[in-house]
Formats: sequence, C-alpha cells, structure tokens
Amino acid sequence: MKHLFFGGIHPKYNKEMSTGVTDFHSITPKQVVIPLQQHIGAPCQSLVQVGDRVLRGQKIGDGQGLCVPVHASVSGTVVAIEPRPHTSGRDVMAIVIDNDGKDEAIPHNPETRPLEELDADTILHTIREAGLVGMGGAAFPGNVKALSAMGNVDTLIANACECEPYITADDSLLRTEPEHVLEGMLILKQVLKPNRIVLAVEDNKVQAIEKIKKCLNLFPQIELAVLPTRYPQGAEKQLIQALTGREVPGGKLPVEVNCAVFNVSTFAAIYRAVRLGIPLTQRIVTISGEAIAVPQNFIVRIGTPFHDLIAAAGGLNDRTERVISGGPMMGFAQSDLSVPVIKATNSILCLLKDKNGAAENPVCLRCGKCVGVCPMRLQPLYMYRFTNAQRLDELERLNLLDCIECGSCAFTCPGKLPLVEVFRKGKKLLREAKAK
Repeated sequence: MKHLFFGGIHPKYNKEMSTGVTDFHSITPKQVVIPLQQHIGAPCQSLVQVGDRVLRGQKIGDGQGLCVPVHASVSGTVVAIEPRPHTSGRDVMAIVIDNDGKDEAIPHNPETRPLEELDADTILHTIREAGLVGMGGAAFPGNVKALSAMGNVDTLIANACECEPYITADDSLLRTEPEHVLEGMLILKQVLKPNRIVLAVEDNKVQAIEKIKKCLNLFPQIELAVLPTRYPQGAEKQLIQALTGREVPGGKLPVEVNCAVFNVSTFAAIYRAVRLGIPLTQRIVTISGEAIAVPQNFIVRIGTPFHDLIAAAGGLNDRTERVISGGPMMGFAQSDLSVPVIKATNSILCLLKDKNGAAENPVCLRCGKCVGVCPMRLQPLYMYRFTNAQRLDELERLNLLDCIECGSCAFTCPGKLPLVEVFRKGKKLLREAKAK
C-alpha cells in the first residue's frame, strides 16, 4: 500500500536533458585530488607521502572512530598533501596524485562463496575497507549505518527516487546495471535480516522500471514499488512514510520505525566491493543544465576536478551564472571549479542567468505557501524571521533542526526569500549554542 506524505511540490524536472545521451562517457584526468574528508565523521590521516607511487584502488588514507578509508582512483605519483578547495566551501586536506596513464591497480579480492555462507562481520568489514558511504548525498559511513540497523529493522529500502530536477545518475545506473543494485540489496539483506526488501522508484523513470522488472524474476525476494513523482519523495522520512505509512519522529532516525534506507548507487558499490573486490574509486555523475554544451552522465574517478568534467561535456555557456554541486534544490554553488568530485557528488549543475534569477529585495508576503509545502510540517516563515533575529529559543520551539533543507519552501515563495540559506545559518547557531 502506498501512502502520501504531507506537502511537497512538482517542479519542472528537466531530466530529459541528460537521459538523451544513453552511453556513459568516462574521462581520465591528468591529476586527481583525493580529499581526506569525504564522509560524515572524523577525517582520514594520510597513509602515503609526497613522492610515493600509488596504484588504483590502493588505500591512501584512513582513521579511527567514525571514519572510512579513501583510495587512489588512478595510478601515479603523490605530488602534494595539502589543503585544497572542497565542495563544502572549505579547504580540506587532500592527497594530490599525478596520473601516469598506466592505470595499474592493486589485486582484487572478490568474494566467491555463496551469499548464505557470508557472515555479517565479513560483509561489514569489506564495506568499510572499500570506503563505502551513502552516495545519495549524506555520505554517512556505510558500515556504521548498517551496523546500527542490525536487529532493529523489518524493512530495507533501496532509494531510487532521485527526485531533484536535472539529476539522472541513479536513473542511468538502473537503466544499465540494475542487477548490480539488486545483488547489493541481497548482500545487505544478509546482514540486516529484514522481513521486507523493496526498491522504490518514481514513475517518471519509465526505462529504468522496465529494466528492473525484467530482472526481478531472478530476485523474487525483492519488491518493486513505483511511486508517483513528487518532490521530495526521495527524502528518507518521506520515502518511509510513502512505503510503510510510518512517520519517523522529529530528531529520530529511520531505525526508530524499524526501517533502513540506502541509495541505489550505494547498493551497486556494495556489490562491487563484496563480489568484485573493488573499492569505491569512481561513481556516476550527471552534468546538466542549460549552461552546459552537452548534458550527459559520466563515470568519473573520485578526485576529478570539476573543470575537467565540464570541459569533457563541451564547456560552459558565456551567460553561465552558477555551477552547483548537487541539484538545484539542495546543492551548493561553487566558487572554484578546481574542486574535485567526491564520493557524494551525484551531479554538477550549470545554470544560465535567466534561469536562476533571484529577487534583489526579497520580502515575506505572509502568504503561508511555505507552510503548505513543507514536508516536515514546519513553519518556514517564522523560522526565517526568528533566525534573522537570532531568537534561538523560538528556533528550538519551532524545531528548526528537523528541517531537511529540501528547498520546497524557497521554490514556492513568491517573495523569493533565501529560506534554505537562512535556515542553514540558524541550524549552525543552534548547534553552536548546544555545544557550549
């Protein structure tokens, strides 16, 4: 049974721009920049030194606690270990590797035993050592998320909704390699032991749905749920409600309602790590928008600079206003195109000036439209006012930290208020106050 979540919007999705090019393209950068912080948690420490030669797939950074390793995505020589620009807007310590063009890789260690013979510890260790994180954007260490769900979930969900406009990376994965996703789901099922395992996709991904249906006879344990297209259907809490009718309480995680949600690209990476012995060194990235010459999907080495990928897609229009890491609703505008593709980069969006105009003097009209579309049932107009006034007591009362920054309120706001930007500032103020 399908359920409706509260609020949501129907923006123009513009996904046909990048799905028109059916074949993946790949590029080989002359140099890669591998940030030591590509996940939520503690940054890695470098395991190599300047001058070392490394192989593709070699572990070059690792750490303790909430941390997963990073790996070289090319073979070559380490030429620098220094702070470099990062998609977050900060400078982050990174390992810079000059590509020698040989693409020599470390030996792979594929797992050939039947799935029922693999224990949870083995699978989780493999996932961790492969450097897997949530590839839908959150970048939470995959092994830790799975470990926290063990014994606590009855429903495992593969999230293929990809509801943000322009982005088609997951869609293209399902159109080309759906069996890798389904195999990855069964591997994680072996760890979590859920009663139900479901792949959720929006109904605007017609080709992907057809491909999945053709594979499902080999995977009878997996259920396909085709949901109506609606943003933000792919948000964890909204997706859980749509599939199960359960509502995750404010400030809580999906495990609170016995669910676990992973992105389909994460499941494909689990398959590659366990069955093929290949760590996370590349991912599919959509490059799209009216300002890019040839929108398409690329298979991209982690660490590839944005400007290399933009050049491979034909370059930018002269009227380009901004380049965004991620989608138009939740992505971050970039001021430096030397930033590298990281594990959580699913899209590079290039927009024209006339496609992304903002009001010079934004003003709240008190129309209440933002309240009607907020999927978390919050009150954005008051959150905006009290953030600007730095009224932390009111922000806590209004549950600002429950905001998922989906941008539905900003999209529907006739006054063109920079709502999400202000809410991020308000969250930072609250967290700093709590830390003190």
